Amino acid sequence: MTISNTDDVIDSRDVIARIEELQGERDSFEVDGEENPEAWAEQNPYDAEELRVLEALAEECEGYSDWEHGETLVRESYWEDYVQELLEDIGDIPRDMPHYLVIDWEATARNIAVDYTEVDFGGVTYYIRSC
Repeated sequence: MTISNTDDVIDSRDVIARIEELQGERDSFEVDGEENPEAWAEQNPYDAEELRVLEALAEECEGYSDWEHGETLVRESYWEDYVQELLEDIGDIPRDMPHYLVIDWEATARNIAVDYTEVDFGGVTYYIRSC
């Protein structure tokens, strides 16, 4: 499974698993019966770049919340939708709310963002819970 910075929501456990998968491929790659990680990178440039970017993301995120046990990263462009879904799922917004009531989702998302930290994933901003 490839993890991309075009994904709206990413689970940290998927990032960890993908890093381990790519590292395993790299570390077991052999040329003439000897392990050769550099040759793996040359023959698999896209995988090598993915590994580099994912390792940088993991390093940036490891100190936040429950990275090892499952933390959600949310793409900045999806943030408002994520907040709306989250608030509906946890019951803060009733599902049967009258249609004439309007919520300023942009302001609500901004207010909730104070509990999150921005991290960079290959040049794209994601939010991760910081408490």
